[in-house]
Amino acid sequence: MSPTVRSPAGGPAAGGAPENPRPGRRRIEAVRRTTARRPGTVLLLAAAVMLLLVWLPACLRVGMVDLRVYRTAAPHLLSGDLYAFRLRLPGPDLFPLPFTYPPFAALLFLPLSWAVWPLVSAVWTAASVLALCVLVHCCLRMADPTVPAARHRRRVLLWSAALLWTEPVAVTLALGQINLLLAACVAFAVERRSAAAAGLGTGLAAGVKLVPAVTGLYFLVHRRWSALWWSGAVFAATVAAGWWAAPRPAADFWLHAVGEAARVGPVGSVLNQSVRGALSRTLGHDVGWSAPWWACAVPAALLALTAVVRTARRTDRLGALLAVQLLGLLISPISWCHHWIWSVAAVLWLTHTPHRTRIHTAALTAWGLALAGYLIHWLALAQADIWEFGRPWYLAALGWSYPVCAVLTLIALLLPAAGQATDRPRTSCQPRSSSASISRMP
Repeated sequence: MSPTVRSPAGGPAAGGAPENPRPGRRRIEAVRRTTARRPGTVLLLAAAVMLLLVWLPACLRVGMVDLRVYRTAAPHLLSGDLYAFRLRLPGPDLFPLPFTYPPFAALLFLPLSWAVWPLVSAVWTAASVLALCVLVHCCLRMADPTVPAARHRRRVLLWSAALLWTEPVAVTLALGQINLLLAACVAFAVERRSAAAAGLGTGLAAGVKLVPAVTGLYFLVHRRWSALWWSGAVFAATVAAGWWAAPRPAADFWLHAVGEAARVGPVGSVLNQSVRGALSRTLGHDVGWSAPWWACAVPAALLALTAVVRTARRTDRLGALLAVQLLGLLISPISWCHHWIWSVAAVLWLTHTPHRTRIHTAALTAWGLALAGYLIHWLALAQADIWEFGRPWYLAALGWSYPVCAVLTLIALLLPAAGQATDRPRTSCQPRSSSASISRMP
């Protein structure tokens, strides 16, 4: 065999055997191969590290404050003073924390008060990590239902391990919030063929926390009338159950507290990433339901509704569900940064869409910078007081980060899929149908 002929630059000439790659490149390639071969191990390691980072501080000092509220407030449902309850914790940045959910939620949280705190916090964190995997699984299955099972499973594990460290997910785990559990419940329900199962999941989620009720719009545009009816019926049943269990707290909530955004927390805090919160920081006062709010909310709502209709027409189930959830987050009075769990679905949709434009790239880049850079965390450290609305112009502008990312995503959802027309007649989009009736995601 003739020796390898080298080029003048010192590398192998055309047709010659390649030289060994540099050590750094070899290590990167080895990590990539190991990650691809053992995605379950990667997820387990990431989850174990996150569990320790969240659970140990929660046991050793004040942590997972929202879970503490759920656990401590739930027994007050039976004594009748649920919405007068305040959890007072040490620290200058912690105001007295109220219970803000419907009475049915307190009914579900009652078992949390029966177990010791270390067990409750550990199980809650593990269940939330599992819920993230379910959410990613459902989103990827809706995005690309034809992908082979082995490849889909690898995607789910690796995406879950990566998205575990994004800001909304990490903050949800640190606070002990219920967001991941509700999002997984909604995504799993929407993917069901059975109307009763779909309605049960969304109705229960709305009964615990009202914002998931916006998912009914998804059933409406896809003409899933039975699922819409079931979700309404289940939600009504949760209201009735709460009223039966505690009539006085139920009356307090549904007749008085339900429309008071300020009772939930400081509307002007940078943690509130709704249109109302961002606009209030820009103008220096709570805009409420004034003309400036309508001037911003109505175009955002129209953009989201148009995106829902467009994606439904091209049977993009993940896109339609994403547009509906972004609509709820934008127009809700309070959308804390940890409420934006549906940014996970946005990242997955933008990554796996085959039709890539500059808007798709811009939206994905914006989400990546905001979620992986923990932008809201740093802005929260920069605010002098969570109750003050005024901000320097540059901080007020950065405080629009999640709404801007959402608007960019909605614009990307409006664009036609590759090889498809946006004006194709709409058909009923049934989940888990045959591959012939499900088109690939845009």
